[in-house]
Amino acid sequence: MNSFGEYLRDKREQLGLPLRKVAAELDIDTSILSKIERGERTATKEMLPVLANTLNIQLREIEIEFIKAIILSDLGDLKFLKVGLEETINTIKSRK
Repeated sequence: MNSFGEYLRDKREQLGLPLRKVAAELDIDTSILSKIERGERTATKEMLPVLANTLNIQLREIEIEFIKAIILSDLGDLKFLKVGLEETINTIKSRK
C-alpha cells in the first residue's frame, strides 16, 4: 500500500511539478516536503486545500487519502479496528 507521501509524489510527478514549486505553495522548505513524500514527516490537515489546488486534485479525494493514511499508519494493526471504525461512523451519523 502506498503512503500519503507516495500518493503526493505520484500526483506531483504526473503534473511535472518540481518539489520546490509545491513547497513554495505550501510555504514550507523543500526538505520538509521531501520528508513528507518519503514518509519521514506527516502532512497536516491545513496543507490539504493547498495541495489539492496545487496538484489539481479534488479536496474530497485528497482528504480521503489523508484519512486512510493516518488511520492505517497509526491504528492499522489493531485487532478491532474495523469495529471501532464502524462505531465511529455511527457516532458521526448520529451527530447530524
